[in-house]
Amino acid sequence: MPRLTLTINNRSVSARRGESILSAARRSGSDIPTLCNLRGLIPAGACRVCLVEVAGYPRPVPACATSAEQGMVVTTDTERLTAARRMIVELLLAERNHSCAVCVMNRHCQLQDLAARLGIDHVRFAFISPLAGVDISHERFGIDHNRCILCRRCVRVCDEIEGAHTWDVDGRGAASRIICDLAQPWGTSITCTGCGKCVQACPTGALFEKDAPTKKATIDLEGLSEWRRNRK
Repeated sequence: MPRLTLTINNRSVSARRGESILSAARRSGSDIPTLCNLRGLIPAGACRVCLVEVAGYPRPVPACATSAEQGMVVTTDTERLTAARRMIVELLLAERNHSCAVCVMNRHCQLQDLAARLGIDHVRFAFISPLAGVDISHERFGIDHNRCILCRRCVRVCDEIEGAHTWDVDGRGAASRIICDLAQPWGTSITCTGCGKCVQACPTGALFEKDAPTKKATIDLEGLSEWRRNRK
């Protein structure tokens, strides 16, 4: 496969043609934070946490959804990027009702970890505090919309990996909600296979397993995809 060379944080990095900036940066040791991105899923560029600056570009671009190009000069950590990431995470915290102390993902939550990494100890924006519901109609799992950050990992893993497409998004902006089938209770779904991939892919406590003290580690979707390809 053709190779190309770009510069990331003043270091020369080799990348495969078509590879994302995020992938190339991580292989070179540059840690770019993400929330919606998950190895093995098609990049969505939804959260914008992975924004990077590229010389000659008028504005920052999402590293997960931007392909590396020959001669590209990328910077992943600047005051401008840190300020943007802080604002994004603060807005996510203000948009729903995140009560970490009583969450099954407390100390294992990627949103919580990122907030700590960015030094966020308060939120500058007014909390919306929506009346977001909780659906525990499924025999094994539940969904708490109060903790959902609309990363769409659950939608994408159900569609791209499991092939069921049980989940989707309804509404616009802050009113958006993850829905099951045609906005019906999860427990009545005829498409859900009960595989639990959506639960494991969720970066917060929005999707959880009933009676579990904490959530398990995120599944290796890239490894699962490779295993399925080899079986065909």
